[in-house]
Parts: sequence; C-alpha cells; structure tokens
Amino acid sequence: MGADKTLGGLCVDTPRRKRVFILGGGFAGMYAALHLERQLGKRDDVEVTLVSRDNFFLFTPMLHEVAASDLNATAIVISLRKLLPRLTFVEGDVSGLDLESKRVTVAHGGLDGHSHTLEYDYVVLAMGSETNFFGKPGPRDYSLTMKTLGDAMLLRNCLIDRLEEADADCVTTGQRNAIVTFVVVGGGFGGVETAGAINDFIHGALPFYPNIQHANVRVMLVHGGQEVLPELGEDLGAYARQKLIEHGVEVRTGVHVKDVTEAGVELPDGTVVPTKTVVWTAGVTPPSLLSTLPCEKERGRLKVNERMEVPGFPGVWALGDCASVPDVTNGGKPCPPTAQHALRQGVAVARNVRAALNGRPGTPFRYKMLGQLATIGRRSGVARILGLKFSGTFAWVLWRTIYLFKLPKLETKVRVALGWTLDLFFHKDVVQVIGPRELDQLTLPALPLNSRQQVRQVQALQSRTQH
Repeated sequence: MGADKTLGGLCVDTPRRKRVFILGGGFAGMYAALHLERQLGKRDDVEVTLVSRDNFFLFTPMLHEVAASDLNATAIVISLRKLLPRLTFVEGDVSGLDLESKRVTVAHGGLDGHSHTLEYDYVVLAMGSETNFFGKPGPRDYSLTMKTLGDAMLLRNCLIDRLEEADADCVTTGQRNAIVTFVVVGGGFGGVETAGAINDFIHGALPFYPNIQHANVRVMLVHGGQEVLPELGEDLGAYARQKLIEHGVEVRTGVHVKDVTEAGVELPDGTVVPTKTVVWTAGVTPPSLLSTLPCEKERGRLKVNERMEVPGFPGVWALGDCASVPDVTNGGKPCPPTAQHALRQGVAVARNVRAALNGRPGTPFRYKMLGQLATIGRRSGVARILGLKFSGTFAWVLWRTIYLFKLPKLETKVRVALGWTLDLFFHKDVVQVIGPRELDQLTLPALPLNSRQQVRQVQALQSRTQH
C-alpha cells in the first residue's frame, strides 16, 4: 500500500505507484525507456526507472570512427538524464536479480562501492552482451576490444603510442615492423569497420612520423568464416574483402586464431604473427548474470515469446542482445543481434509494458529488416537495402546519411556532422590523450570493474613495447 492522504478529515490509503525497471541503457533499453517516458511520463501511478552502467547512451555503430579520430568521443554519446528527464535514472552495475521476489541488486559507488536492493513490479531486461573470448585467457589478456566508448578511446591512444615508439631512432627495422603490425580478429561488421579504420588512421598519420614508411605498416584481418561480412551475402563480402586488400589490409579468411600471446597472434599452422596490438571482435556472449536466472535459454540468451515475455515470469520482458526473440516474419528464427532490431524491440516492449499496466495483453514483435551497411575504409562502403546492393563511395555516403539521421537529438547530429566536415579538410589528430604515465598512475580499485579490465589490457599491451 502507498502513503496515507487526508481527505475531508479522513485518512485515505492510496495505492502504491507501480514500479517499472529497465536494466540496460543500450539501444534496446534506451528506446524502451524513451517510449515509456512518452507514454507514461505524466502518469502519477507509475514510476519508470532506468538502470545503466554508464550515464550516457552510446551510438555504437560509430565506435570505429572514434578510434580512427574521425570523430571526437563526446560526439557519439548523449546523457541519459538529458534524453529522459521525466524518468528515474540509476547508474550502476546489475549484480543480482531475483525474478521470484522481484528484486534487483545494483552496485555502484567507486572507492566506497556498495549495493542497493530495489523492488519492482515489472522489469525489462536489456542487458546487452559481452565480448566472447571463447574461454581463452590469451585473447582476454593480450587483446583490446571494441564494445564500449572506453574501448575506442583506448585503441586510439594505443595506435598513437605504437607510432610514437616505432618512430624512435633506436628502434631496428625488425622491431619497427612488429610495433606497427595491427591484427583484427573477426570479420563481421565490427571487425571489418575496425580494420578499415585502423588502416586509414595509421597511413593518414604517417606524414608526422618520418622514420616509419608505409611498407613498415601491416594491418591484418583474420576471420574464421569463408567470407567477411557474411550478413551481407557472399558477393558483397567478396567485394569488401577485395577493397580491403586494395587499401592495403591483409585479409585471411577461413582461419581461426589459435591463441594470442605476448609474442603475437598464433595461427592454426603454428605461424606466429609478431604484433603488439590485437583487437578482438570475434563474437559476443550474453552477460554472465543471465546464467543464474531460472529461465529457459537458447545459446545463453533468454528465450522469450513473440511478445518478448519471459515464460513463467509474468511482468518480465527481455530484448536486445541478451534475448532470443523469435522473428515472426522469418519462420520464428531468432532475430539477429543488430542495433536496428534492438531499437524496434525497445519501442515494441514499451507498448507491451503499457498494455500490461492497463490489464491488456501485449502484441507480437514484428519487424522485417530493411537492410545493412558497413564502411570499409578510404571512404568506401557496402550496403544491402531492400534487396538492392550498393558499394563504393555511394554506399559510404549512404552509411553516413542513414546513421546521421538515426542519431538521437539534434545536438548529437550537429556534433557528428561538424566532426565529419572537419575530417574532410584536416589531417588525422595524433594527440595522445592517455599516455603511459597516466595509465600507470591510475588507481585500479577506484575504477569500475569493466574500466579496470580495460586499463589492465592496455597496460599489458604497453608493457610489451618497453625496450
């Protein structure tokens, strides 16, 4: 029951506000929160709370542009508090979830880290995914990832650190070649775009590093499948591979990385590629917290019905990368974990939450993919839109145009447009924001767990470049 109110001298017991929790601030969670705010923001009987590890929404399709200095890091993020002024926001990591008692435990607080246990009536699970290292400690300890804003910023700083070291007069040719060898593992969208971005950035920065020649630089993309970008089909994948090769990227398909060690990347035939910089984009896995939930799962993801409801737990929905959502337009096969699906699932789940609050059944999620796009460097791209295939500069322009309009808020669109305009007229920015000294001075226990892992990864990578 809720708080007491006085009415005509009598004490009246008012109903408690219904509490709706959204766990996760990515595409799925943010758009669910955005549409719930529009639908329920003026209701006094409902309180919507968004719980997210970060206090900003990150536009992940543009992460590689931050790593390549095409965009400033702040251009592709926007405050969740600014986006959702009428919702309650809690910054923290979800460390526990009890679906039976309807309680969620949130950890936050930095140095004096502590937890809160919060009760809810309805919960939307949009907890995203984590990088999948397939149980191998080598890739986890000696690779960078490309999942977060911190990942992109650390990769950018790492690339500049490699250039600074390789340009030193005391470096031999063999050492220099290893220092400016960059290996990207995984040939999906993230891997292809990251490899293209690294290649563009390094070669664009070489005019400022006279001791490094273009012939010293080696950018390699290793992919276990038969063709890169398998989501776009074999023909566009082959085109993307050929263009990457023309741009100077060494592409190896049908090769599964055996291990990543201090010496470099070990391939199945025993060959070791000497490198000090490895970016791991070979796959994702659901958050480990999901394994503790008493729900049916499919490849680790929560299995839900066509309304994104978790069977056996009324008032619980799951969507995005952490859920296996049936695609009713494709025979019930699971929806692919893409941003365009997560965005629309967020909109649909908001409608279903509102229906549940009003005592009505929800509606099935229905969405037919419009297309997919990818950039491959040197102002080239590939795209498949409504069954039509595009490639080259036109596909690159199409990529930028579509994603510019998908950015939330006018101010974000303006920042990105200005960044792209400046990039057309000026050289790559080679300012190293985080140097080795700053990394060494960071107090790891004061950082969140995910940031601690990132710093350790970069420290390990930098320690391998010491003479």
